[in-house]
Amino acid sequence: MDASFELIVIGSGPAGQKAAVAAAKAGRRVLVVERGGEVGGVCVHAGTIPSKALREAVVLLSGLRARRVSGLRVELGENLGVEDLISHTAAIVATESRVVREQLERNGITLIYGEASFVSDLSVVVTTESGERVFTADRIVIAVGTEPMRPPVIPFDDERVFDSRTILGLSRLPTRMLIVGAGVIGVEYACIFAHLGVSVDVTDRRRELLGFVDRELAAALADRMRGHGVRLRMGEDLSAVERDGAVLTVVLSGGERVETDAILYVQGRVAATAALRLDRAGLAAVNGGQLTVNANYQTTVPHIYAVGDVIGFPSLASTSMEQGRIAACHAFDIPVESFPELLPLGIYTIPEISMVGRSEQQLRSDGVPFAAGRAHYREIARGHLVGDYDGLLKIVFDPETRKLLGVHALGTGATELIHIGQAVIAFGGTIDYFVASVFNYPTFAECYRVAALDGINRLRAHSVAPALSGSPAFTKV
Repeated sequence: MDASFELIVIGSGPAGQKAAVAAAKAGRRVLVVERGGEVGGVCVHAGTIPSKALREAVVLLSGLRARRVSGLRVELGENLGVEDLISHTAAIVATESRVVREQLERNGITLIYGEASFVSDLSVVVTTESGERVFTADRIVIAVGTEPMRPPVIPFDDERVFDSRTILGLSRLPTRMLIVGAGVIGVEYACIFAHLGVSVDVTDRRRELLGFVDRELAAALADRMRGHGVRLRMGEDLSAVERDGAVLTVVLSGGERVETDAILYVQGRVAATAALRLDRAGLAAVNGGQLTVNANYQTTVPHIYAVGDVIGFPSLASTSMEQGRIAACHAFDIPVESFPELLPLGIYTIPEISMVGRSEQQLRSDGVPFAAGRAHYREIARGHLVGDYDGLLKIVFDPETRKLLGVHALGTGATELIHIGQAVIAFGGTIDYFVASVFNYPTFAECYRVAALDGINRLRAHSVAPALSGSPAFTKV
């Protein structure tokens, strides 16, 4: 194996994978270093893929999609065990890992398994089972991701206490579960276990559920979670855990004691940079091991880039992929076009949430005038067909120009539906596009037309609506 490359990528998760592929397709010699036993990173092995595979199995097997259709009711089969769900998830993970590995091989990317650390700003040493080897490159991309935070107050040595990395080792479904952390991971797992019939409590030191989500949608999600028996204890931190036989007793900061059979701790993650010896490359981590970057994802050492969860929010696979692509293109002066301000966010709760563009609270905080239109799934034929009457799509737009500013969706297919709005925003479209366009019937896409008409009617009611344009108005931005 050569010791010199044009690009070294540390980490093979979504960010590292896309950075490596982008450089390789431009004819660059690329080395990927992966410290785990397989490629794919946390995304494939302990995060996005396994949790979503588990969610989809639960949604399907619990009959959630059919439960309210024409009086049908489908219950979770009594013979279904947690081992069946975990086995299904493991099969999906294996497939995805193979897909990533084959993509790296197909693009001529060299892969080595081992722990990487910097020797200098141009070289890394990789420690493997067979020893150490030093590799050099003119450019380096750090894509090591994050690890679960493990505070000493949590007894992780107890087999009933889990984090996001170990929860897939669950051997049986508990009757009760306390989830500490109401971020994306926490609420996703809360929905999954609640729909499996587990009695779920969620606590978080923050007072708001998913603070970056549109408040109307966050409140609707909270209502849906409560409707499935989830108890949300916001503004409460965990002070202590007491172990007494088969029962775990959690003491909250307000003094309340909560008995549970299992604990899932997902309150906070730390960047996996501790072993990198960043100081040897002239770098320093901040804020829980994270790295600071500019708009091109360059660190303070210009030829060293950092992408993905290691740089913080939004820490989603989709955004990490784009960051990796942009970084590699910038590193080798490859022309690249991107809309980083329009990266969509998707949260796979039950129901799922997705958003793109700006929210009402952001516009209000910035003093930007806006108007909104809404479409409820109960108004849409597709909603009746799939039994989802509570879904909502909200569009936010400029009341004068009627340009679309943001889209926020809650319900079946929300993470797919959002991309229509993403495209319209990217090309400077107005809500009149939705009125003038014909959508397949019956589809959830019709929500855009209903929401646009609702927004126009609201403008007219306030006597500020201009005459309705008969054709879409697009301007390249």
